[in-house]
Amino acid sequence: MCENCGCDGEDAARLTTLTAPGHVHGETAGHVHGHVHDLVHDLEDDLGEEEGHVVPLGRRVLARNDELAGRNRAWLAERGIVALNVMSSPGSGKTTLLERTVADLSRDRPISVIEGDQETLLDARRLTAAGARTVQVNTGAGCHLDAGMVAGALAALAPPDGSTVFVENVGNLVCPALFDLGERARVVLMSVTEGDDKPLKYPHMFRGADVLLVNKTDLLPYVDFDMDACRDAARRLCPGLRVLPVSATRGDGLDAWYDWLAETASGA
Repeated sequence: MCENCGCDGEDAARLTTLTAPGHVHGETAGHVHGHVHDLVHDLEDDLGEEEGHVVPLGRRVLARNDELAGRNRAWLAERGIVALNVMSSPGSGKTTLLERTVADLSRDRPISVIEGDQETLLDARRLTAAGARTVQVNTGAGCHLDAGMVAGALAALAPPDGSTVFVENVGNLVCPALFDLGERARVVLMSVTEGDDKPLKYPHMFRGADVLLVNKTDLLPYVDFDMDACRDAARRLCPGLRVLPVSATRGDGLDAWYDWLAETASGA
C-alpha cells in the first residue's frame, strides 16, 4: 500500500503544495498548510497508539484519512455543496472533460475544481480559463489526493453554498481508490485507447465507482475496443453501474453525463 510507494509520512506532506492560479502562492499555501497541519495532528493525537501494541501504519493512515473525510463530508453537506471525485489513469481525458463541463454548465451552477497532479499548474490554468475557481494541489512524490489535502483545498477555494466541486485526482487507477475524500460520488473515467480490459485489471477502482465514463469514443473506428465487453466487466464488479460512452472533444454523449450530474446534485 502507500507506505511502500513514497506518498505517506512527513516527507510527502512537506512536498505537497496548494496554489490558486491568479493568487499569491506563498499566501495561499501558507494558510492552507496550517489548516491541514492542525487537522492532521489533532487526529494523530486522537488515534495515537492502541493500548498494548502499535497500530500498523497502513491502518493508521486510512483511519486518519477516513476521519478527515467524514469532516469534509459534513462540511459540504451543511452547505449543500456536491463534491465529485474524478479518477482515471493518466491521459484518459479528465481535464478535457472538466473543461467542457465547466464551459457548458457553470452559468447555471457555480463550479470549482480541486486539481491534483504531482507537479505543474498546467491543468489548473486550463480549468481556470474555462471559468472554474480552481486550486492546484501538487503532491510531489504522492500518487493520490487524500482527505487532508482536500480539506485544505476547500479552505482555499471557499466554494459557494449550493455549488459543485470536482476533485480531479492524480492520474492513477490504484491508490486513489483507497482514499475517501468526503465526496458525494465517484466518477471513473477511462478511454477506448486503454483497452476494454481495464475493469478486470483494476477491480477495486471500478468496484467503487458511481458512474463510469468511457471517453474518446470518436476513436473507436481506429482502435480494438469492445464496448459491450468493457460494460459487462465493469457491471460484474459493480452491478447496476451507469456506463456512459462519451467524447469530451467532440461532445458525443455529454448530455447523458450532464443529466447524471443533475440527478446527483438533486439527490435523486
